[in-house]
Amino acid sequence: MRSETEAIRKILTELGDTWAIVGLSANERRAAYGVAEVLQRYGKRIVPVHPKAETVHGERGYPSLDAIPFDVDVVDVFVNSALAGAVADDAVAKGAKAVWFQLGVIDEAAHERTRAAGLEMVMDRCPAIEIPRLG
Repeated sequence: MRSETEAIRKILTELGDTWAIVGLSANERRAAYGVAEVLQRYGKRIVPVHPKAETVHGERGYPSLDAIPFDVDVVDVFVNSALAGAVADDAVAKGAKAVWFQLGVIDEAAHERTRAAGLEMVMDRCPAIEIPRLG
């Protein structure tokens, strides 16, 4: 079994630079807003996914993953744990290469399903904390 550290490195450096961020809105007080900004600084293209479909950090938003008219590499999940499993399933259906559950987002069954579908998966971690550590 691969370590979580290896999965983090692979997701951040090898699997692609288009990140759909589920739960990202224009609300600057939300964690997703700041994390998206960090990801952009590190060269990632962010795609806001939120029912309001707002433009955030200059990127057009979409109301759902299946509404995005192009491929995404990583689905970064900022919704609560009770909703996260459905988002992980949507990421598999979308053809993403990885799913990233943010700090506090935990769903062991979704983790198992996502890994069984062949995707990389990280849970209860934050890419804005992990990406500077890659140095």
